[in-house]
Amino acid sequence: MTKKIKRLSSRRDFLKKTASAGIGAFAASSLAFPNVIRAASPIKLGILHSLSGTMAISEVSLRDVVMMAVEEINSSGGIMKRPIKPYVVDPASDWDLFAEKAKQLLLKDKVDVVFGCWTSVSRKSVLPVFEKNNGLLFYPVQYEGEECSKNVFYTGATPNQQLIPAAEYLMSEDGGGFKKFYLLGTDYVFPRTANKILRAFLLAKGVPAKNIMEEYTPFHHQDYQTIVGKIKNFASSGDAAVLSTINGDSNVPFYKEFGNQGLRSEDCPIMAFSVAEDELRGMDTKSLVGHLAAWNYYQSINTPANKKFVADFKTYCKRKGLPGGTSRVTDDPIEAAYLGVHIYKKAVEKAGSTDVDAVRKATYGTGFNAPGGFKKIDERNHHLHKPVLIGEIKRNGQFRVVNSTKGLVKPEPWSKYTSPDKGCDWVDHKGTYKK
Repeated sequence: MTKKIKRLSSRRDFLKKTASAGIGAFAASSLAFPNVIRAASPIKLGILHSLSGTMAISEVSLRDVVMMAVEEINSSGGIMKRPIKPYVVDPASDWDLFAEKAKQLLLKDKVDVVFGCWTSVSRKSVLPVFEKNNGLLFYPVQYEGEECSKNVFYTGATPNQQLIPAAEYLMSEDGGGFKKFYLLGTDYVFPRTANKILRAFLLAKGVPAKNIMEEYTPFHHQDYQTIVGKIKNFASSGDAAVLSTINGDSNVPFYKEFGNQGLRSEDCPIMAFSVAEDELRGMDTKSLVGHLAAWNYYQSINTPANKKFVADFKTYCKRKGLPGGTSRVTDDPIEAAYLGVHIYKKAVEKAGSTDVDAVRKATYGTGFNAPGGFKKIDERNHHLHKPVLIGEIKRNGQFRVVNSTKGLVKPEPWSKYTSPDKGCDWVDHKGTYKK
């Protein structure tokens, strides 16, 4: 018990230290460009991630990996011999503040591009700002789809690249052949819409409505005793699984209570859509072994490129004096944020300009040999082609891949289960169109 409390406490210390010290350290270090590019006018890059509040547990590392990518690019000559100058702000898990900070980056700092947001409510908050001012946002997290903005490139998964494959796996013989599903999420845009899609899919596959439960809790919810009791009763037949869209630090008490009530992955597996290696660093993983997650990248991918990426990130965090140092981990949103910076670099070089409209067009079809393998932006709909991987949590907080797609999966921003008549195309149409 003492060790568990100490682990969680040090995770909180990590977030506090990183949030308070990180911005100043990065602002100072970012000016130390190589001599070869010091004289050129910089390309201004905004970083819009929560460094405090309930979402800091997930978003701090995205700030860190974007800064690492900036350093890599600057050390190799920048973009078209111009250095990247980062502008870091902290919207503090406050959705209204996200919009204000986006305005600051675009209108005051006049950045050329922004990398940021995690929750869909934060993305929805800043979307009007980017569209009104023709800004460019790279969004690195899986989401619910049903969006097709000219001003956003989505490097996270669409529903057909995460939600649907996860449910299909649980219903398959290899995944356990489950017939009942408890849809549990944080009460905001992503979980609500994700569960609307999941419910439509399950009903289409013949799952009776009585076998689908749905429940939501607010951000930073801590008391899961009653809800886990409901899940335990729901799963007493032995054929139920949880589809979890809980976000942020609420995952810690949820998984803890799950174990406290004697529920194990063998009894009722949790398939998580917002728990990755970075979140697991702050949790006691002994009781999580065997539970599942659906992502498009894992730190455990055994390739030379990924091993180098993992080692480079750990080294970077240690060298910069960031809390955690070499104990830091990589995960899916971290890779998605990292590859987004490199795709932006390639697009600017292809366009020969940082002009938003020119860069947007140059980004179509652009690929990058990412740490988890080659991925590319779709030629028409601003989303990323990527593989789908189902992972099982191991005792060490890593994932063992138990199922994967063959090759890359084409993104579908509008789900065929809820919006079969809609598509997204910025080449032959003006974004969302009727099929």
